[in-house]
Parts: sequence; C-alpha cells; structure tokens
Amino acid sequence: MAVFPSLKTLRARARERASARQSLTEQVRRVLALAQEDAVSVNEIACADPGCPDTETVILLMRAGQPTRALKIGKPIEAVTDADIGVAEREASP
Repeated sequence: MAVFPSLKTLRARARERASARQSLTEQVRRVLALAQEDAVSVNEIACADPGCPDTETVILLMRAGQPTRALKIGKPIEAVTDADIGVAEREASP
C-alpha cells in the first residue's frame, strides 16, 4: 500500500519551492544585470536520462528583442551559485 504525503505537507513543500524559485529569479536578475522588461523563468526538473544529473535547474531568459535562451545547471535550485549562472549563461546558445 502506497503512503502519500498529506495535503498540508504538499502545500508546505509547494511554498518552499516557490520561495526558492523566486530567490533564484532575483539572483539571476542581479548576476546578469537584467532590465525590468526582461523576463526570467526558473524551474527544477528531474532527469531520467543516464547522462543527465538527477536534478537540473533550467532558467529561461527572455530578453527584449532577443531569442529566448535556456540556461541549464546540473544542480537543485538551492545549490545554484552566482558562478553557476555566469558559466551557464556563457555556455547557452544564442
């Protein structure tokens, strides 16, 4: 018999994840000196592919007048550093 987390636990976890995403969004804006009109989306995904880390953070940069760029960092959201953001930004294809 499967044991599922309670609704209270799921809501608490969702709040924590939202807070972590918001913090990383602000960090990305600061590190990359984004303009007010630039949009950022932060998500954490589980990757089942053998060559992939278990958890990957994907940051979408939607800068005004430029194509959207995906920055991929092979760490959970909470572990992403300023240096990780800079490296991912340099490695992302335009």
